[in-house]
Amino acid sequence: LPGVSAPFGFFDPLGLTNDMSEARILYFREAEIKHGRVAMLAAFGFPIAEQFHPLFGGQIDVPSYIAYQQTPLQTFWPLVVLYIGVIEIFSVFTFISPFENGEYWQLKPTHKSGDFDWDPLDFKPTNPTEYKEMATKEINNGRLAMIAIAGGCSRTCN
Repeated sequence: LPGVSAPFGFFDPLGLTNDMSEARILYFREAEIKHGRVAMLAAFGFPIAEQFHPLFGGQIDVPSYIAYQQTPLQTFWPLVVLYIGVIEIFSVFTFISPFENGEYWQLKPTHKSGDFDWDPLDFKPTNPTEYKEMATKEINNGRLAMIAIAGGCSRTCN
C-alpha cells in the first residue's frame, strides 16, 4: 500500500483499521489522496494570494481566507461546486456496488487509489516499484500540505 513509510510503517495507533476490509481501507486512502492534492494546491496558493493579486486591478488588500469575498467571484461558486460534482461523479465508478455485498464506501480492489487514468504530461512511471515510490511521496507531501494549510489558516484567522 503506497504511503506506508519509515519510521512508522502502517501507522494506525488507535487500531481503527483492525476490523476493516481492504476495500474500505482503499476508500480512506483515496480520500486521503484527494484531500492531500487539494491541500497541496491550497498550501501553494494561500501565501501567494496574500501578496499577489493580478486580477480585479490588484486592489484587494485583505487576508487570503476572505479575499474571494472582495471579488465578483463569490457569485461564481455555484459553478465551482457543479464542476467539482462533475469530477466526483467519475469516482463513483471506482466503488463496489453496495448491492453486491451490502457494504457501502468500498473501492474495487482493481482500482489504484488516486489513479484516474489521466496523465497528460506522462509523469506516471510504468515500473510498479517506481510508481509505488512516487505515490508514497505524493501521499506524504499531501499529509504535510494538510498540516501546513491548517496551520496557515489558523494563523491567519487569529
